[in-house]
Amino acid sequence: MTTLNHKQLNEEQAVLYDEMKQAKITVLQIGEGNFLRGFLDWMLHECRKQGLFEGSIAVTQPRPGGKPKIDALAGQDGLYTLVIRGLENGVSVQRTEVISVFGSVFDPYSEWESYLALAENADLRIVVSNTTEAGLVYRPEELAEGQPIQSFPGKLTQLLHRRFTHFNGDPERGLICLPCELLERNGDELRSCILRYSEDWGYSEDFKDWVIKHNRFLNSLVDRIVTGYPDEAQAEAWFGEWGYSDPMLTTAEPYHLWAIEAEPELEELLPLRKAGLNVHWVKDLKPFQLRKVRILNGAHTLMTPLGLLHDIEQVREAMEHAVLGPLVRNTVETEIIPSLSIAEEELKAYAGDVYERFLNPFIRHRLADIAINSLSKFKVRLLPSLLHYAEGGKAVPSGLAAGFAGLLRYYKVSKTEAGFEGKTLSGASYTVRDDAGLLTMIAKVWAEAREQQWPQEKTTLRLLGLTGVWGRDLAAEWPDLAAAVSVNITEMERYANE
Repeated sequence: MTTLNHKQLNEEQAVLYDEMKQAKITVLQIGEGNFLRGFLDWMLHECRKQGLFEGSIAVTQPRPGGKPKIDALAGQDGLYTLVIRGLENGVSVQRTEVISVFGSVFDPYSEWESYLALAENADLRIVVSNTTEAGLVYRPEELAEGQPIQSFPGKLTQLLHRRFTHFNGDPERGLICLPCELLERNGDELRSCILRYSEDWGYSEDFKDWVIKHNRFLNSLVDRIVTGYPDEAQAEAWFGEWGYSDPMLTTAEPYHLWAIEAEPELEELLPLRKAGLNVHWVKDLKPFQLRKVRILNGAHTLMTPLGLLHDIEQVREAMEHAVLGPLVRNTVETEIIPSLSIAEEELKAYAGDVYERFLNPFIRHRLADIAINSLSKFKVRLLPSLLHYAEGGKAVPSGLAAGFAGLLRYYKVSKTEAGFEGKTLSGASYTVRDDAGLLTMIAKVWAEAREQQWPQEKTTLRLLGLTGVWGRDLAAEWPDLAAAVSVNITEMERYANE
């Protein structure tokens, strides 16, 4: 079967492709992976379809290991298929689109001069990246003439310096940088890295001043689950239906969100909202970050230990469970949302989207993966909601208490050769993956409780008093919490023995 290329396009797709190939390159994309192809590239394709965006993208990979994907994209004329599937308003949907936005696809390591030459393109306006959190970091690196820089921020520093030199520091030739890495204040971090490299490499104060004053580094928050290449059976079925194969095929959920800390006037450059996309130009990202951490991530952290203790494997199963599903919904709506100083109507609408995403039948999100480092996750995602009630002198909320009980019972572990092991309520073994120091502290309490046959409330008090785990003595600060949590653990153990 023929692999996707421009010859496989139908008439409508071919028109879009030809128009795109004739367009000027206005965006540099550093990141060839599934996420940007299922997020930004799809967005710009939608804008092009509606006649709202006239540019095209030059795409390169941030690491040498990405060369096979870049080569595959180049071999397919920059084309790939995106299948969006999931639930929308409770209805199953599936949409297929051949994405054509890449005017140039190349490997910067073997074509370093081609990469730097983009700096001299007067039409270039935007740089978008997704190099993972590990990619958006400063690492000291030597500068060698004609040799590619390895790090993403270092590459961008080189590009900006070439642009500054070529255009003689023209204030109008600065770029707008939109990092999509899941890092708080990602734009600020990128600018900081660039300035450190500039210092290391002896670049002039005039260049550094130009970077700061005439380039934008926008903080943003992205949210979409891009599930990547499907299982082989599904892929082959689609290829048979389409009449071509596509090694670069990717899949994504319908939901998408991009919140960007910048003025709405940037719509003139990136008309994303005009295209009907869920993009927000905002003064402050904090409300978007807060609702995601406390509702979406909080719901994950609430359900995960409880689900695993009940031998549930995936998020969807947990949401469909007769007891756990309602517990998650009720806790979010009656306990977590009231703890946030954001409009309730907005938060409930967001929570509805979260439930629908959790129920997506095409996403297999394993609770065991979410469970990694649950202690630190609990402190950030759920503990602030609990403390809202403690500081207000209110009763311990039942759903959050049940979630805390699930966490402590899940961390009822013993050190073995395989690691720190616990047992589900049915007796099945599992291994907890978290900081070894924290696990050692918790395991010690559970061991003492077992040896000395403490009542559950005493054990819970000792666990909540571990300041090295929680950063504070929760037992001393809120005695009612230990009572509420211990009742839940006792109920779980009773369930296990029935």
